[in-house]
Amino acid sequence: MKAEDLYHTGIVVEDLDAARRWLTDVARYRWCDEYAGDLAVETVGGEIDVPIRFVYSMSEPRLELVQAVPGTVWVPASSGIHHLGYWSDDVDRDLATLAAHGMRVEVRAMTGPSRTQWAYCKGPSGPRIELVDRGLEPMLSAWFATGRSPLR
Repeated sequence: MKAEDLYHTGIVVEDLDAARRWLTDVARYRWCDEYAGDLAVETVGGEIDVPIRFVYSMSEPRLELVQAVPGTVWVPASSGIHHLGYWSDDVDRDLATLAAHGMRVEVRAMTGPSRTQWAYCKGPSGPRIELVDRGLEPMLSAWFATGRSPLR
């Protein structure tokens, strides 16, 4: 993980539609198609399906707004910033590096039994770090450029 791999800032909000409107009105953000659906994730307590709703900005610096999901890691952060999202060439290796620096995995999605596609880590202070497999970069970059979701 390197500083230049940062590609978005994630903000969990109580009202996704209101936050999107506000950022459009105040900062002229443009938005990609929203994603809404169940997300299968692995947590410390086991595997769960989470009803998730989120939207990425087409505008940069890139934002990801996520609708709050009570009882999960997707709750608003007191700082406003929920997570910093980084591309990773090897998510599992980078998770080990973060663990060596006091962070722990809160939630992850797997691509098979032994490879992490993305994960959130939390340390004793600061925002979460989200690591996202760089293999997803072409798909997400197309989404950012056109606004059209490939996840339909």
